Amino acid sequence: MKVVFAGTPDFAASALSAIHTAGHEIPLVLTQPDRPSGRGMKLTPSAVKLRAEQLGLPVYQPEKLRTPEQQAPLAALDCDVMVVAAYGIILPQTVLDIPKLGCLNIHASLLPRWRGAAPIQRAILAGDPQTGITIMQMDAGLDTGDMLSIHSTTISADDTATSLHDKLAEQGAAAIVAALANLPNLQAARQKQPESGVTYAEKLRKDEATIDWQRSSCELDRMIRAFNPFPSAQTRYADEVIKIWKGEPLPGSGTPGEVLSAGKEGIVIACGEGAIRITELQRAGSKRVNAAAFLSGLPLQIGSKLG
Repeated sequence: MKVVFAGTPDFAASALSAIHTAGHEIPLVLTQPDRPSGRGMKLTPSAVKLRAEQLGLPVYQPEKLRTPEQQAPLAALDCDVMVVAAYGIILPQTVLDIPKLGCLNIHASLLPRWRGAAPIQRAILAGDPQTGITIMQMDAGLDTGDMLSIHSTTISADDTATSLHDKLAEQGAAAIVAALANLPNLQAARQKQPESGVTYAEKLRKDEATIDWQRSSCELDRMIRAFNPFPSAQTRYADEVIKIWKGEPLPGSGTPGEVLSAGKEGIVIACGEGAIRITELQRAGSKRVNAAAFLSGLPLQIGSKLG
Protein backbone atom coordinates (compact mmCIF):
# COMPACT_ATOMS: atom_id res chain seq x y z
CA MET A 1 0.00 0.00 0.00
CA LYS A 2 0.99 3.60 -0.46
CA VAL A 3 0.99 4.90 3.13
CA VAL A 4 1.51 8.50 4.21
CA PHE A 5 2.67 8.64 7.83
CA ALA A 6 2.09 11.47 10.34
CA GLY A 7 3.60 11.47 13.83
CA THR A 8 6.08 13.22 16.08
CA PRO A 9 7.47 11.47 19.23
CA ASP A 10 9.20 8.13 19.89
CA PHE A 11 5.83 6.37 20.16
CA ALA A 12 5.16 7.21 16.52
CA ALA A 13 8.70 6.44 15.34
CA SER A 14 8.23 2.79 16.33
CA ALA A 15 5.16 2.53 14.12
CA LEU A 16 6.93 4.22 11.20
CA SER A 17 9.73 1.66 11.36
CA ALA A 18 7.28 -1.24 11.49
CA ILE A 19 5.30 0.01 8.47
CA HIS A 20 8.53 0.45 6.52
CA THR A 21 9.78 -3.02 7.50
CA ALA A 22 6.45 -4.53 6.41
CA GLY A 23 7.20 -3.36 2.88
CA HIS A 24 4.67 -0.60 2.38
CA GLU A 25 5.57 2.37 0.20
CA ILE A 26 5.88 5.54 2.27
CA PRO A 27 6.02 8.50 -0.13
CA LEU A 28 5.85 11.16 2.60
CA VAL A 29 6.30 11.50 6.36
CA LEU A 30 4.62 14.41 8.16
CA THR A 31 5.94 15.59 11.51
CA GLN A 32 5.91 18.78 13.53
CA PRO A 33 8.52 21.47 12.83
CA ASP A 34 11.80 21.36 14.75
CA ARG A 35 11.27 22.83 18.23
CA PRO A 36 13.64 24.50 20.73
CA SER A 37 14.78 21.98 23.34
CA GLY A 38 17.29 21.57 26.15
CA ARG A 39 19.07 24.18 28.22
CA GLY A 40 20.42 25.89 25.13
CA MET A 41 16.96 25.85 23.49
CA LYS A 42 18.52 24.53 20.30
CA LEU A 43 16.17 23.63 17.45
CA THR A 44 15.72 19.87 17.69
CA PRO A 45 14.10 17.52 15.15
CA SER A 46 11.35 15.16 16.25
CA ALA A 47 11.96 11.44 16.78
CA VAL A 48 9.89 10.74 13.66
CA LYS A 49 11.96 13.09 11.53
CA LEU A 50 15.17 11.41 12.69
CA ARG A 51 13.74 7.95 11.98
CA ALA A 52 12.45 9.01 8.55
CA GLU A 53 15.87 10.38 7.62
CA GLN A 54 17.50 7.11 8.75
CA LEU A 55 15.08 5.23 6.48
CA GLY A 56 15.64 7.62 3.57
CA LEU A 57 12.04 8.87 3.54
CA PRO A 58 10.97 12.41 2.50
CA VAL A 59 9.80 14.62 5.37
CA TYR A 60 7.24 17.44 5.39
CA GLN A 61 6.93 19.73 8.45
CA PRO A 62 4.01 22.17 8.14
CA GLU A 63 2.94 24.24 11.15
CA LYS A 64 -0.71 23.42 10.31
CA LEU A 65 -2.67 21.63 7.60
CA ARG A 66 -5.49 24.11 7.17
CA THR A 67 -4.88 25.76 3.81
CA PRO A 68 -4.87 24.26 0.31
CA GLU A 69 -1.21 25.26 0.02
CA GLN A 70 -0.32 23.37 3.21
CA GLN A 71 -2.32 20.35 2.04
CA ALA A 72 -0.96 20.33 -1.52
CA PRO A 73 2.04 17.98 -0.97
CA LEU A 74 -0.30 15.40 0.54
CA ALA A 75 -3.04 15.82 -2.06
CA ALA A 76 -0.57 15.27 -4.91
CA LEU A 77 0.41 11.77 -3.76
CA ASP A 78 -2.68 9.69 -4.62
CA CYS A 79 -2.05 7.67 -1.44
CA ASP A 80 -4.09 4.69 -0.24
CA VAL A 81 -4.15 5.49 3.45
CA MET A 82 -2.66 7.84 6.04
CA VAL A 83 -1.48 6.52 9.41
CA VAL A 84 -1.44 9.00 12.29
CA ALA A 85 0.29 8.44 15.65
CA ALA A 86 0.71 11.22 18.21
CA TYR A 87 1.10 13.80 15.46
CA GLY A 88 -0.02 16.77 17.58
CA ILE A 89 -1.66 18.68 14.72
CA ILE A 90 -5.43 18.59 14.16
CA LEU A 91 -6.42 17.21 10.76
CA PRO A 92 -9.37 18.99 9.11
CA GLN A 93 -11.96 16.99 7.20
CA THR A 94 -10.40 18.00 3.89
CA VAL A 95 -7.21 16.17 4.90
CA LEU A 96 -9.07 13.15 6.27
CA ASP A 97 -10.77 12.81 2.87
CA ILE A 98 -7.55 12.80 0.81
CA PRO A 99 -6.43 9.14 1.18
CA LYS A 100 -8.59 6.59 -0.67
CA LEU A 101 -9.12 4.52 2.48
CA GLY A 102 -9.08 7.43 4.91
CA CYS A 103 -6.85 8.05 7.92
CA LEU A 104 -6.06 5.54 10.67
CA ASN A 105 -5.00 6.53 14.17
CA ILE A 106 -2.90 4.52 16.63
CA HIS A 107 -4.29 5.57 20.01
CA ALA A 108 -2.69 4.48 23.29
CA SER A 109 -5.81 3.57 25.26
CA LEU A 110 -8.87 1.35 25.15
CA LEU A 111 -11.32 3.84 23.67
CA PRO A 112 -13.57 5.51 24.60
CA ARG A 113 -11.61 5.69 27.86
CA TRP A 114 -8.84 8.29 27.80
CA ARG A 115 -9.44 10.17 24.61
CA GLY A 116 -6.97 13.03 24.29
CA ALA A 117 -3.36 13.98 24.79
CA ALA A 118 -2.02 11.96 27.76
CA PRO A 119 -3.77 8.56 27.85
CA ILE A 120 -0.76 6.62 29.16
CA GLN A 121 -0.17 8.85 32.17
CA ARG A 122 -3.87 9.27 33.00
CA ALA A 123 -4.43 5.51 32.99
CA ILE A 124 -1.65 5.00 35.56
CA LEU A 125 -2.79 7.97 37.63
CA ALA A 126 -6.35 6.63 37.79
CA GLY A 127 -5.19 3.17 38.87
CA ASP A 128 -6.57 1.42 35.78
CA PRO A 129 -5.69 -2.30 35.78
CA GLN A 130 -5.28 -2.35 32.01
CA THR A 131 -4.93 -0.18 28.94
CA GLY A 132 -3.93 -0.89 25.36
CA ILE A 133 -4.02 0.21 21.74
CA THR A 134 -7.03 1.12 19.63
CA ILE A 135 -6.66 1.36 15.86
CA MET A 136 -9.29 3.90 14.87
CA GLN A 137 -10.75 5.20 11.63
CA MET A 138 -10.32 8.93 12.12
CA ASP A 139 -13.10 11.49 11.91
CA ALA A 140 -13.09 15.22 12.67
CA GLY A 141 -13.73 14.71 16.42
CA LEU A 142 -11.21 14.26 19.22
CA ASP A 143 -10.51 10.50 19.16
CA THR A 144 -14.17 9.78 18.38
CA GLY A 145 -13.79 7.67 15.23
CA ASP A 146 -14.94 4.10 14.68
CA MET A 147 -12.74 1.33 16.12
CA LEU A 148 -11.08 -1.13 13.75
CA SER A 149 -9.15 -3.22 16.29
CA ILE A 150 -8.50 -3.24 20.03
CA HIS A 151 -5.43 -4.66 21.79
CA SER A 152 -5.27 -4.71 25.60
CA THR A 153 -2.31 -4.94 27.97
CA THR A 154 -1.97 -5.09 31.75
CA ILE A 155 -0.64 -2.11 33.70
CA SER A 156 1.88 -3.60 36.12
CA ALA A 157 2.22 -2.37 39.69
CA ASP A 158 5.68 -0.97 38.88
CA ASP A 159 4.89 0.51 35.45
CA THR A 160 5.96 4.11 34.95
CA ALA A 161 4.83 6.31 32.09
CA THR A 162 8.16 5.45 30.45
CA SER A 163 7.85 1.66 30.72
CA LEU A 164 4.17 1.62 29.74
CA HIS A 165 4.92 3.93 26.80
CA ASP A 166 7.53 1.50 25.54
CA LYS A 167 5.17 -1.47 25.81
CA LEU A 168 2.39 0.37 24.01
CA ALA A 169 4.71 1.69 21.30
CA GLU A 170 5.71 -1.88 20.47
CA GLN A 171 2.11 -3.05 20.65
CA GLY A 172 0.91 -0.15 18.49
CA ALA A 173 3.54 -0.83 15.83
CA ALA A 174 2.45 -4.47 15.56
CA ALA A 175 -1.24 -3.52 15.60
CA ILE A 176 -1.00 -1.04 12.73
CA VAL A 177 0.93 -3.47 10.53
CA ALA A 178 -1.74 -6.10 11.17
CA ALA A 179 -4.49 -3.58 10.45
CA LEU A 180 -2.96 -2.54 7.13
CA ALA A 181 -2.71 -6.20 6.10
CA ASN A 182 -6.43 -6.72 6.75
CA LEU A 183 -7.79 -3.22 6.23
CA PRO A 184 -10.80 -3.87 3.93
CA ASN A 185 -12.18 -6.51 6.30
CA LEU A 186 -11.58 -4.34 9.38
CA GLN A 187 -13.27 -1.34 7.80
CA ALA A 188 -16.26 -3.47 6.82
CA ALA A 189 -16.63 -4.65 10.45
CA ARG A 190 -15.76 -1.33 12.15
CA GLN A 191 -17.48 -0.57 15.44
CA LYS A 192 -18.70 2.73 16.80
CA GLN A 193 -17.31 3.70 20.17
CA PRO A 194 -19.65 3.13 23.12
CA GLU A 195 -21.42 6.23 24.34
CA SER A 196 -20.76 5.26 27.97
CA GLY A 197 -17.36 5.22 29.63
CA VAL A 198 -15.95 8.27 27.84
CA THR A 199 -13.09 9.98 29.68
CA TYR A 200 -10.61 12.63 28.55
CA ALA A 201 -6.87 12.51 29.13
CA GLU A 202 -5.93 16.14 29.52
CA LYS A 203 -2.40 17.25 28.71
CA LEU A 204 -0.10 17.04 31.73
CA ARG A 205 0.56 20.30 33.55
CA LYS A 206 3.57 21.16 35.69
CA ASP A 207 1.30 22.44 38.45
CA GLU A 208 0.02 18.87 38.93
CA ALA A 209 3.47 17.68 39.96
CA THR A 210 3.53 18.90 43.58
CA ILE A 211 2.96 16.06 46.03
CA ASP A 212 0.13 16.49 48.54
CA TRP A 213 1.18 14.26 51.43
CA GLN A 214 -2.42 14.26 52.73
CA ARG A 215 -3.26 11.83 49.93
CA SER A 216 -2.95 8.06 50.36
CA SER A 217 0.29 6.22 49.71
CA CYS A 218 -1.36 4.29 46.85
CA GLU A 219 -2.42 7.53 45.14
CA LEU A 220 1.05 9.02 45.54
CA ASP A 221 2.70 5.86 44.23
CA ARG A 222 0.57 6.13 41.08
CA MET A 223 1.37 9.82 40.78
CA ILE A 224 5.13 9.22 41.00
CA ARG A 225 4.94 6.51 38.32
CA ALA A 226 2.59 8.45 36.04
CA PHE A 227 4.74 11.59 36.13
CA ASN A 228 7.99 9.75 35.36
CA PRO A 229 9.60 11.26 33.27
CA PHE A 230 7.37 14.37 32.94
CA PRO A 231 6.54 16.54 34.78
CA SER A 232 8.12 14.47 37.62
CA ALA A 233 6.55 14.38 41.07
CA GLN A 234 8.18 16.79 43.50
CA THR A 235 8.09 18.05 47.05
CA ARG A 236 9.92 20.61 49.16
CA TYR A 237 12.31 20.29 52.05
CA ALA A 238 13.05 23.66 53.66
CA ASP A 239 13.66 25.92 50.65
CA GLU A 240 14.69 23.15 48.25
CA VAL A 241 12.64 21.39 45.59
CA ILE A 242 13.21 17.63 45.48
CA LYS A 243 12.04 15.43 42.61
CA ILE A 244 10.74 11.99 43.53
CA TRP A 245 11.37 9.32 40.89
CA LYS A 246 10.67 5.99 42.53
CA GLY A 247 8.90 4.66 45.58
CA GLU A 248 6.59 1.97 46.92
CA PRO A 249 3.55 2.16 49.23
CA LEU A 250 3.87 0.65 52.72
CA PRO A 251 1.82 0.32 55.89
CA GLY A 252 2.61 3.10 58.32
CA SER A 253 1.22 6.15 60.06
CA GLY A 254 2.30 9.59 61.11
CA THR A 255 1.79 13.24 60.29
CA PRO A 256 1.51 13.52 56.48
CA GLY A 257 4.92 14.47 55.07
CA GLU A 258 6.81 13.31 58.17
CA VAL A 259 9.99 11.27 57.71
CA LEU A 260 9.42 8.00 59.57
CA SER A 261 12.79 6.44 58.74
CA ALA A 262 15.78 7.20 56.53
CA GLY A 263 18.45 4.75 55.46
CA LYS A 264 20.06 3.03 52.51
CA GLU A 265 16.88 1.03 51.83
CA GLY A 266 14.91 4.22 51.34
CA ILE A 267 13.24 7.18 52.99
CA VAL A 268 9.84 6.31 54.49
CA ILE A 269 7.38 9.19 54.56
CA ALA A 270 3.95 9.25 56.19
CA CYS A 271 0.96 9.90 53.95
CA GLY A 272 -2.68 10.70 54.65
CA GLU A 273 -3.22 6.95 54.59
CA GLY A 274 -0.25 4.58 54.86
CA ALA A 275 3.34 5.52 54.05
CA ILE A 276 5.63 5.44 51.06
CA ARG A 277 9.28 4.39 50.80
CA ILE A 278 11.19 6.66 48.41
CA THR A 279 14.16 4.95 46.77
CA GLU A 280 15.20 7.38 44.02
CA LEU A 281 15.34 11.18 44.33
CA GLN A 282 16.93 14.25 42.79
CA ARG A 283 18.02 17.58 44.20
CA ALA A 284 17.91 20.68 42.04
CA GLY A 285 20.93 20.81 39.75
CA SER A 286 21.95 17.25 40.60
CA LYS A 287 21.47 13.80 39.10
CA ARG A 288 18.91 11.18 40.04
CA VAL A 289 20.37 9.02 42.81
CA ASN A 290 19.33 6.25 45.17
CA ALA A 291 18.31 7.01 48.75
CA ALA A 292 21.73 6.22 50.23
CA ALA A 293 23.52 8.67 47.91
CA PHE A 294 20.83 11.29 48.48
CA LEU A 295 21.11 11.05 52.26
CA SER A 296 24.89 11.40 52.12
CA GLY A 297 24.41 14.84 50.59
CA LEU A 298 21.26 15.87 52.43
CA PRO A 299 20.72 13.98 55.70
CA LEU A 300 17.05 13.76 56.64
CA GLN A 301 16.28 13.16 60.29
CA ILE A 302 13.36 11.16 61.60
CA GLY A 303 10.58 13.66 62.25
CA SER A 304 11.68 16.01 59.46
CA LYS A 305 8.78 17.38 57.43
CA LEU A 306 8.47 17.42 53.64
CA GLY A 307 6.06 19.54 51.69
